Amino acid sequence: MFKGLGGLGDMGKMMAKAQEMQSKMAELQENLHTITVVGESGAGLVKATSTAKGELTALDIDPSIFNSDDKEVAEDLILAAIKDAQMKASERSQEEVQKLTSEMGLPADMKLPF
Repeated sequence: MFKGLGGLGDMGKMMAKAQEMQSKMAELQENLHTITVVGESGAGLVKATSTAKGELTALDIDPSIFNSDDKEVAEDLILAAIKDAQMKASERSQEEVQKLTSEMGLPADMKLPF
């Protein structure tokens, strides 16, 4: 059927694959809003929950860190937990992208736009 069209048959396959990838990337973007990670500091005294997109959704603080003499310690623990959650969110996001590229047969180190 496409015998006389040279490589246009392959071009059609490539376009279909690109559309499939675009659809899966949009789905992945939505899924990253529902995947959660938890960052911790102070051996679990402070926990920060974030989506894989990096949106902070919850903060759990053990009341024992609130001592007026140790204000800086409490601030450091809170900041450390948030940073840990952000790092885990970034890692999880990359894992999900690598999983998608692998399923699509793309190189694992391919940089996608996020």
